Amino acid sequence: MMPLGRFPRIAIETMMSRTSLRIAFLHLAPLPGRIAHNRRLIEAAVSTAAEAGATWILTPELAVCGYTFADQIGVEWIEPQPDPWMTHMCRLAAQWRVTLFLSHPERDRQTKQLHNSLFVITPDGTITGAHRKINALRVGSEAWSTPGLEAIPVAAPPLERVGLLICADAYSPGIAENLRRQGAGLLVSAAAWAPGFHGPNGEWERCTKDTGLPLLVCNRTGPDITLDFTKAESVVAKNGRRLLSMSAARSTMFLIEWDLRLQDLAAPSYQRIDL
Repeated sequence: MMPLGRFPRIAIETMMSRTSLRIAFLHLAPLPGRIAHNRRLIEAAVSTAAEAGATWILTPELAVCGYTFADQIGVEWIEPQPDPWMTHMCRLAAQWRVTLFLSHPERDRQTKQLHNSLFVITPDGTITGAHRKINALRVGSEAWSTPGLEAIPVAAPPLERVGLLICADAYSPGIAENLRRQGAGLLVSAAAWAPGFHGPNGEWERCTKDTGLPLLVCNRTGPDITLDFTKAESVVAKNGRRLLSMSAARSTMFLIEWDLRLQDLAAPSYQRIDL
């Protein structure tokens, strides 16, 4: 598939059907503990996605800090949200008029506990909600994170209720099913799930079969300290099967067209832009 190139946003919007949504998967390779570098990577990728006509922009799990960041820089830098950079990203989403699914650790204001979270920022720059990873490992590289307690659908224009997952949350059928019962019409997952012995093994497909809801998974790429995500896949799944599997060895953006009426792919392929 050929890269999109950079076209005026208005021209792309004219070409798109009013019933479709252009979705960008930021399949990034964050560096562990390199916060400033990763933030620049995300900012540039969001702008590139918006210029390519994306309406929704998805980021992978822990895109801002990398998976093994705690061993490199600790956790004192994690603040309650929105912190100054999150506020900057809210302004950027408003500037481009996009809905941004932004993965970022957070510190609870009351309990001071740390959470691995996925935020939704709407085209007016408002954070409409967030999901705290429920199936967080209590050992190793995720030991810093306190598991979330519940999953509640979040508004993500133009949809009123979208269910959020983070990586291994797809492993527990009850989480996605609970989101369906609350009226979610679509599932979105940020992931840092490397292939291999403990890699994804049908969990995403099962989520869609059990709930009847499509699932969009934005995974990451690149090497980390303890895991190699280079062959990890971002995925679109529906009705128990994968519709698309997308991977790249370096930071890459994948663009799909999504039919809002059918809640299905509007085209059977994706477009790729190297970042």
